[in-house]
Amino acid sequence: MLGNFGISVIGIIYMLMLEVPNLMWVKRKPEGYDPTGENKVLLVIERVGMVMCTASILIFTDYLPRGADSRIGWFIASLAFMLVYEGYWIRYFRSPRGLWDFYRPFLGVPVPGATLPVIAFLLLGIDGQVGILVVSAIILGIGHIGIHLGHIRKRGKNNP
Repeated sequence: MLGNFGISVIGIIYMLMLEVPNLMWVKRKPEGYDPTGENKVLLVIERVGMVMCTASILIFTDYLPRGADSRIGWFIASLAFMLVYEGYWIRYFRSPRGLWDFYRPFLGVPVPGATLPVIAFLLLGIDGQVGILVVSAIILGIGHIGIHLGHIRKRGKNNP
């Protein structure tokens, strides 16, 4: 369940879908956004998960099942979560870009900017039977989602 080494085109596409909006966000952060006071343990866990996810999604080629493989459902679900993630960013960039616009649920998903890509990566790891990506996504989720939930708790549920 490790996977086959090689360059993953799907991994490159997923990373572009993840990083392009994040790079755009750097110049369009929500008014009042303040990362100070983030939980340092969660921050380390998030960074470890980011490095592991990035490496494993790019160097394993087993995503997208071949033939009539029953795993195609995992890939379709993963892709759907990435597309919803793109929709979240479209909503954010079209909004007044306040903190609530950044953190509010999207299609019922809490902290969607953190949750959606983690779920997509997890499902992609299941699809490709790449255990290291599954573990990486879980580690990333603990840190990344935890940090975002901390931001909401710090600023109040209705006014993050």
